Amino acid sequence: MAWKGVHISRPARLSSRDAQLVVNQEDGEVTMPIEDVAWIVLDSPQVTISAALIAACMAAGVAVIFTDERHTPSGMALPFHRHHRQAAVAAMQIGLSQPLRKRLWQALVIAKIENQAACLERAGRQADSLLAMAKQVASGDPDNVEARAAREYWQLLFTGFTRSDEADLRNKMLNYGYAVLRAAIARAIVANGLLPCFGLFHRSATNAFNLADDLLEPFRPFVDRGVNDLAEGAEPAAPLTLDHRRALAGILNGDVRLQGQTVSVLIATDIASQCLVRAMEASSPALLCLPKL
Repeated sequence: MAWKGVHISRPARLSSRDAQLVVNQEDGEVTMPIEDVAWIVLDSPQVTISAALIAACMAAGVAVIFTDERHTPSGMALPFHRHHRQAAVAAMQIGLSQPLRKRLWQALVIAKIENQAACLERAGRQADSLLAMAKQVASGDPDNVEARAAREYWQLLFTGFTRSDEADLRNKMLNYGYAVLRAAIARAIVANGLLPCFGLFHRSATNAFNLADDLLEPFRPFVDRGVNDLAEGAEPAAPLTLDHRRALAGILNGDVRLQGQTVSVLIATDIASQCLVRAMEASSPALLCLPKL
């Protein structure tokens, strides 16, 4: 199973040779098996990548993430037809009943709020109110408990923080971390035969990753935890640095609890995607295995 991530932040030429990823930079050459690589972040405008490597990455299911001039992930390349039952799984996904969609979304929201509560507890904050809210989430979350929990969560986690303030370093870090995590989830759901554009709750006609955004929800607090650590002692107006970006991409290698065992966040995205397929097939949200912080 792929387990490595590659973050390219300096001028480089990426190519493939003998099933190896080859990275050439001023100080030399580095190689590694492509089959070990799960994601590549191209975080410099002075990176070139060969068509042969792109084709090899698509064949191996590697997510290639591109960034813009502000070093924010702006797009990704994902493979087509990575699952032996692609058409069958996609047809099942598209044909899901509305009650099942609502119950699956309920499970995702509950897991998200519980992980937010765990994030608060780890930061030394009071989380009883969020735990109480998690018990109020009904099928489809018609009362929008998720939004109410989020408002309280951000007030408790950070001081003087507004989620819409793009100039705040904490928001810059959150957005970067979420984008990398979203790419990892998109990679996992494609590998398991699902179509990322057809979501459970997210239904935007302009969003190619609605399902990835659904499954992202319970994973978000893992980024929040990392940002809380990185933001300690930093000025809110400070810039997003290379060290920040590397640390945020490294969250995919952090530990989570899933199905009674400790695995990396990256592996958890794949397990959660597999379980989502099983839950859809059996019409049972109870089969949806989600990570715990």
